[in-house]
Amino acid sequence: MALTESPTAQLAPEPERGWKSWLTTTDHKRIGILYLINSFAFFVVAGVFALLMRTELARPGTQIFAPHAYNQLFTLHGTLMIFLVIFPLLAGFGNYFVPLQIGALDMAFPRINALSFWLLPVGGLTILSGFLTKGGGAAAGWTNYPPLSEQLGTGEDLWLIGLMIVGTASILGGINFIVTILRMRTPGMTMMRMPVFTWSILATSLLVVLAAPVLTAGLLMVFFDRQLGTSFFVPGNGGVVILWQNVFWFFGHPEVYMLILGAWGIVTEIVSVFSGKPIFSYRGVVLSFLLITALSFSVWAHHMFATGAVELPFFSVTTELISIPTGVLFFIWLATLWRGRLRFEPPMLFALGFIAMFLIGGIDGVWAASPAMDFAIHDTYWVVAHLHYVLFGGTLFGVFAGMFYWFPKMTGRMLSRPLGIWQFWLQIVGFNLTFFPMHILGLRGMPRRIADYPPDVGWSFLNLVSSVGAFVIAIAMLLFFINLFITLRKPRTAPDDPWGGNTLEWATTSPPPVHNFDAVPPIRSDRPVYDLRMAGKEASG
Repeated sequence: MALTESPTAQLAPEPERGWKSWLTTTDHKRIGILYLINSFAFFVVAGVFALLMRTELARPGTQIFAPHAYNQLFTLHGTLMIFLVIFPLLAGFGNYFVPLQIGALDMAFPRINALSFWLLPVGGLTILSGFLTKGGGAAAGWTNYPPLSEQLGTGEDLWLIGLMIVGTASILGGINFIVTILRMRTPGMTMMRMPVFTWSILATSLLVVLAAPVLTAGLLMVFFDRQLGTSFFVPGNGGVVILWQNVFWFFGHPEVYMLILGAWGIVTEIVSVFSGKPIFSYRGVVLSFLLITALSFSVWAHHMFATGAVELPFFSVTTELISIPTGVLFFIWLATLWRGRLRFEPPMLFALGFIAMFLIGGIDGVWAASPAMDFAIHDTYWVVAHLHYVLFGGTLFGVFAGMFYWFPKMTGRMLSRPLGIWQFWLQIVGFNLTFFPMHILGLRGMPRRIADYPPDVGWSFLNLVSSVGAFVIAIAMLLFFINLFITLRKPRTAPDDPWGGNTLEWATTSPPPVHNFDAVPPIRSDRPVYDLRMAGKEASG
């Protein structure tokens, strides 16, 4: 099977050198790495906030934080994790690997791609700068419900401005991904031959472009209420508080899938590679992604059952419907694993952990889709458990699977296998110690967003267990950063294709050159590198 010379190989620019070149780069690979560095930096900050909260809640009484300070912690923990950690981590992988997976030289709009990234730290620092103001940071929760969000100090204004900046970055990035994927695929790379991860980024980008402007409009309305005297959400002046919930959750539920679709794509790729089998149903995965993308806009009001302002049966049914394509993905993953030649390397361990933890989060969601159940658990710690089983047990396990899988391609170095295995087991034990007891706390009536609780209501021991688990997670994260530090000091010895991958990024060097490919293999299926490897074996045999 012959290789096709890349039309860009002869025109390749010289590699940029020096730290200053990182500030002005438009290379999608460097921008992808910058996304990852930025996201892990905010991850550390948000993680410290989480440890402080769990320290406060480890036992009844006020240990460290008064209620207002605690409100700032949980508001900014949630804000950073959702808007500046989870989504940008997946966008970082997308920036680095989507052009490689479709055989493109770069993103469609390289300068806009750089702008999309640099807006993120600006937005994040704007949000955190609220701590420097007299009233402190934003404290209305990451959902920012009026009327509380109409009454807070300058930190709330900075939160609103910072999120609008982050939202602008997301919209620009989403448009860039859509154009890149639809217009810049290498010859032979039809839509139904694209890697599953690329499909997941395309679906995510469609959600971003359609939903993020709605949130931006809502943020502007709150800002205008606060600064210009409008009354969109001020009942005394004719405003409607419930309007904010409709605006926010119309964005907020598609957003759940923005935060998980990329991880689904990563896990699907990894399960196939490390089971030595093709994906059980490639078309089934793609169809599931598309159905979830469409249905995600029909379920937002299940967050509003307790308001009495929504049609309960309709939104209950649509929420149950969206669980069907999600369930199809689980069966496809299990069928791919079935009778495969399984290799339990760190990427596979984190992918399997993702499947198990996200399954629990998904079952939680099916229960909460029942209005009767939702009335009982609304605004309790059950909801906290559900959210974290989806976004930590799901997305962040998927992110770490991707880090171990793609790190040799990005750096030419292999992360330590023993440290990766230790991290996985500590992470999964710590995660379940932290969040599974929250289901029971929720059923026992513990509200979310409280800084203190009575000592005689049966919540103390479970809160202590959750707090211990949080510190176990912190140890697992410390192992990961130690692994990064040690590995980056080693020479580049990773092979170009250490795992026996299927998709096009494994056809180039580790790390790739500036121009990505010296030669692109023919694209005759959704597994071009596997096809090339099999053709080589036939030729040598």
